[in-house]
Amino acid sequence: MDKDRIEGKWTEIKGQLRESYGDLTDDDIEEAKGDREQMIGTLQQKLGQTKDEVRETVDRILNNI
Repeated sequence: MDKDRIEGKWTEIKGQLRESYGDLTDDDIEEAKGDREQMIGTLQQKLGQTKDEVRETVDRILNNI
C-alpha cells in the first residue's frame, strides 16, 4: 500500500493497530503516520518483536483495509 493510500485510510489503520497492539500509545501510532517502514520500525522497537513479525501484522492490517 502506498503512502497516499495509508494517509487516506489512517483512521481505520489506527483502529486496527490499537486492536492488534493494545499497549501502543496514540503518540506511538501518530509518530509513524503514513509511512509503512517507519510504522514497522516504531512497532518493532516498542514491542520487541522481529521485523518480520511486525511486517506480517502491518501487512495484514493494510491488506484488510
